[in-house]
Amino acid sequence: MATARKKSSSRKKSSASRSRMSSGSKSSSRSHRSSSRSRSSSKKKSSRGRKYGPKAQKSVEREMHEFKRGKLKSGRSGKTVKSRKQAIAIGLSEARRSGAKVPKQKKAA
Repeated sequence: MATARKKSSSRKKSSASRSRMSSGSKSSSRSHRSSSRSRSSSKKKSSRGRKYGPKAQKSVEREMHEFKRGKLKSGRSGKTVKSRKQAIAIGLSEARRSGAKVPKQKKAA
């Protein structure tokens, strides 16, 4: 029991000295701020605005409508599109060509 009390008292001293050091030292507070920024940066992305514009949404909606009815054809080959993801990709690429607000395509690695 005596050792536990000594540890707790040393903890109190160390925490008090830490608070004194952190108020005087700017480097420790900077590291704390940078970690909080990284967490809040994901929230800031949503406040920047929409990722896709309404024109892009309409284009994807039209392509999905055709896909669901089995009438959506792919580019050169003219084959019927079977994949939902491919239908969305076709809609987004058409939106890009028409100048809608759509993020750039990720390059294949």
